[in-house]
Amino acid sequence: MRVVTDTNVIVSALLWMGAPQKILIAAEKAQVTLCVSPALLQELVGVLERPKFTQRLRDLRVSAAELMSGYVRLAHVVLPQRVPRVVATDVADDEVLACAFAARAKYIVSGDSDLLRMRSYMRIPILSPTAFVRDVLDQL
Repeated sequence: MRVVTDTNVIVSALLWMGAPQKILIAAEKAQVTLCVSPALLQELVGVLERPKFTQRLRDLRVSAAELMSGYVRLAHVVLPQRVPRVVATDVADDEVLACAFAARAKYIVSGDSDLLRMRSYMRIPILSPTAFVRDVLDQL
C-alpha cells in the first residue's frame, strides 16, 4: 500500500516515538510503501537542519545526513507533475498532494491542519498519523 507522508510526520517519526514512528516501522517491515518526491526530500533536509533540532539530533547521536540517508533508502521516490494550486496558504502542501497523485497513493498522512481539513484529495483520504495507525495499520 502506497502512502505519502507529509514532512512533519517524517520529522516526528525520525526524532520521536508515537504514531509517526509506527508508520516508519511499518515501512521498514514492508507493510506500507512510503512515497516521496524530490521536493519533499529537499524540504525534509531543510527541516532536519533547523537549529531547533540540533540538540535532539545530539541526544539521538545521529546527524541529519544519516537520518536522510536511511529515509532515502526506505522510501520510493516519484516524480510528480505540478498540480493546480490547491492549498492557498502553503505551496509545500501542494507538493504533498502532487506526490500522492503521482504515486497513486492509497493514503496521505499529515499533521497539517490545512490538509486534514480537506479530508481527501483526488479520492485519496488524508488522515492524521494517529488515525492512520488506528484505522489502517492496526487493521493489517
